Amino acid sequence: MKICVYGAGAIGGLMASRLAETDAELTVIARGKTLAAIQARGIAVLSGEDRKTVRVHAVETPAEAGPQDYVLLALKAPAAAAVSKGLGPLFGPETAVVTVQNGVPWWYFYKQGGPFDGRRLASVDRGDAQWINIGPERVIGSVVYDAAEIVEPGVVRHEYGNRFTLGEPDGSRSARAETLSKILIAGGVRAPVKTNIREEIWIKLWGNVSFNPVSALTGQSLGAMIDDPAVHAVIRAIMVEAQSVAESLGIRFAIDVDKRIAGAREAGEHKTSMLQDLEAGRPMEIDALVASVQELGRLAGVPTPSVDTVLALVQARARTAGCYP
Repeated sequence: MKICVYGAGAIGGLMASRLAETDAELTVIARGKTLAAIQARGIAVLSGEDRKTVRVHAVETPAEAGPQDYVLLALKAPAAAAVSKGLGPLFGPETAVVTVQNGVPWWYFYKQGGPFDGRRLASVDRGDAQWINIGPERVIGSVVYDAAEIVEPGVVRHEYGNRFTLGEPDGSRSARAETLSKILIAGGVRAPVKTNIREEIWIKLWGNVSFNPVSALTGQSLGAMIDDPAVHAVIRAIMVEAQSVAESLGIRFAIDVDKRIAGAREAGEHKTSMLQDLEAGRPMEIDALVASVQELGRLAGVPTPSVDTVLALVQARARTAGCYP
């Protein structure tokens, strides 16, 4: 089974290190210093006091990798859209693409079955680039629950979590999803196949739409934001609006907003990915995490005043820092 992990950042590097423990024929696509480090020394994962290094086959371009059975597109949303046009050499007739991005995925309404079935989302796929270049029929959705960060090129610090949920857009338990699940499980990953992947996407997005932009504006960790009564209130207001949007689209939430916030508090002083990107001067996932919820709210006719406000502020902050177009 040929599997390509495109992108060797925190999550891509972590997933590649786990897949390297399986019988899959693994290729990692990376570039620059990260590619050079992986080719020279492999991928190192730090977990507590432990350090584990695995050797993987790493290349720079899809053409060097060739057709795959599975492609794990482990780039953040802005980068995933940018590279979609060049993914063709990775695709054979049956190649599946696993979208490993946070936020609302570009394929969200593909085979969703509701009144917006087949609708495309401008906020996360400008010009329909991914819809055209990847094709929604290739997609297996995923939700990643690991928290990790890059220490240096080729070195990932794994903070917590070990779950990689998979799900088909049409809600089926397909053979291709089940096969990938078994491979990931062989690598030590909890990888269930769910028939309601959109609900799992929303549970994670529920936190990302609020904690991420607010942390970028305040500079606070998860724990600090939640423990600050005024900031906590802002976060909760955003989450209530997001829940209203999701429920209008048929999503059911198994827990209430306060339990979701309490669960995030357990992460302690963890910095959100958006705050990490801002501090590092990297492109920020504002569109996938926040603008997408605004777009869905307008589509469904659900007001989102708190989301609108924080979106405007974080866009301005990111533009000032050169992290958003």
